Amino acid sequence: MTGRSAADSDTTAAGVAGALWGAVFPSLHGYRRTWLRPDVIAGLTVWAVLVPEALAYATIAGVAPVVGLCAAVPSLVLYALAGSSRHLVVGPMSATAALSAALVTPLAGADAGRYLALTTALAIATGVIGLLAGLLRLGFVASFISEPVLKGFIIGLALVIIIGQVPKLLGIGKHDGDFFDQAWGVLTHLGDIDWRTLLVGGLSLALVLAVKRWLPLVPGSLLAVLAGILAVAVLGLDDKGVEIVGPIESGMPVPGLPGGVALGDYLDLLGPAVGVLLIGFAEGLGAAKTYAARAGYEVDPNRELLGLGAANLGAGFFSGMVVNGSLSKTAVNGSAGAKTQVSGLVVAVLTVLTLLFLTGLFEQLPEATLAAVVIAAVIELVDIAALRRLYGVWSQWLGGIYGTAARADFIAAVAALLGVLFFGTLPGLLIGIGIAMVLLVYRTSQPHIAALAPRGPLWLDLARHPDLSPRPDALVVRVESGLYFANADTVRRRIQELCTERTRLVVLDAETSPIIDVTAATMLIELRGTLARRRVDFRIARSIGQFGDELEAAEPGTQRIPVYPTVAAALGEETGQHPRESER
Repeated sequence: MTGRSAADSDTTAAGVAGALWGAVFPSLHGYRRTWLRPDVIAGLTVWAVLVPEALAYATIAGVAPVVGLCAAVPSLVLYALAGSSRHLVVGPMSATAALSAALVTPLAGADAGRYLALTTALAIATGVIGLLAGLLRLGFVASFISEPVLKGFIIGLALVIIIGQVPKLLGIGKHDGDFFDQAWGVLTHLGDIDWRTLLVGGLSLALVLAVKRWLPLVPGSLLAVLAGILAVAVLGLDDKGVEIVGPIESGMPVPGLPGGVALGDYLDLLGPAVGVLLIGFAEGLGAAKTYAARAGYEVDPNRELLGLGAANLGAGFFSGMVVNGSLSKTAVNGSAGAKTQVSGLVVAVLTVLTLLFLTGLFEQLPEATLAAVVIAAVIELVDIAALRRLYGVWSQWLGGIYGTAARADFIAAVAALLGVLFFGTLPGLLIGIGIAMVLLVYRTSQPHIAALAPRGPLWLDLARHPDLSPRPDALVVRVESGLYFANADTVRRRIQELCTERTRLVVLDAETSPIIDVTAATMLIELRGTLARRRVDFRIARSIGQFGDELEAAEPGTQRIPVYPTVAAALGEETGQHPRESER
């Protein structure tokens, strides 16, 4: 008996431990020992990219370079604890860094200390908003960002990242502005190229791409970083005009809230934090979904919000800046063969060691080598083939129904891409979402309304099967969409147009219209009256789900529209079938 109790106790303890493990570190579930080596190699590779990038992105945010490293450590650990992606790398990123600078500058003025405190406070505010959004299960917001919009957004963002790295690769000055301003700046300063910098950057890029192509199991990015540091040390390239990362402050920060930030400051930052969260969530989710699809698993948008919120909260408490899922570093992580978030934990440990002991090593890293690693990582995300596939989702039939909007997915993807290139990251994303929603509403407001004819038990579209012969006195129609306020007038007008002088009965086959709102239900009631004045009867067949419920609720006080279980019954071609029998 005692033995059974002990066994039961052990089982219970194991169950509790399993439940706790299931609640945290979701990407480590089912971990295999064989994954450790690729995870460690990927962690080393990402670490080699993250350290210099974090330094650079902190500068974009307007704070000391070490702030980027301080943000990276807790964000990597806390995202691995709460997030759902096995590959996403969280850390400082250029888009959110630039947005942070734009939001903090007008609030801080010329006070450098307050600027740093507000930058840290913005990370905390973003973390709080992210955690609340995750707990409230607002990840459904991701459903409004379609895959084509995400694809266009990722391509645009990848192009922006690449053009931002090209000046470092060539040894020329970087121009501010949108993608085209930066590209024009590169073209107009090609005469200023530093050949040593170009040689270092070009060889680094060639090394990374060659290793990726012919030795995919070898961390090419890490080899390029080590080779660049060695070249500077041996050849003294920094004294010959090749830019290097430069001095890095060492040591770990003491966790805590930023000093000098009042409650009112946090409240002022909550609104801007929503924008930071949205842009970070979109980029991180896009990267996470991209690599999840390649590896054959799913990401949970609500867990992603929790992970992003926890990462930002941790970054803020450790005197860091806003962070988000990184497209470029996730690409490096995936390319290096990462299997789970163990790679992120390896990066976190190595970054701590870097802050404590190794800052001097990365001080010698050429900026051109760093640019080459980033470009090599994101260039594969410029997926022009995907845009071609979206463009090919078209047929003459769809074009005849929807016109240009037949390529809605392609248009939305291009809108997001161009929005990012012309207007920036957040506006580009919103433009893509807006265009996608407008096209969705337009297509549902112009549904195809098919006149049907029988072939055996099936009712087929006459436009596709002109050989069929319908009854001359009966019109059977099908609306290939739900019925609601935006298409109610179109449906009524088209049904009336399809009626001829010989028509005495109209049957609406409602099987392809799963929903109907009050406006459309009222329209059908009015249509019945209009047809009755023309001595045409109106009936409904095969209503399903909400259609029948909403129609019945909209009809009190009026003579109900007869609803039949089949089209043949509505036409009077089946005996024993009566109106509304299908509703019982």
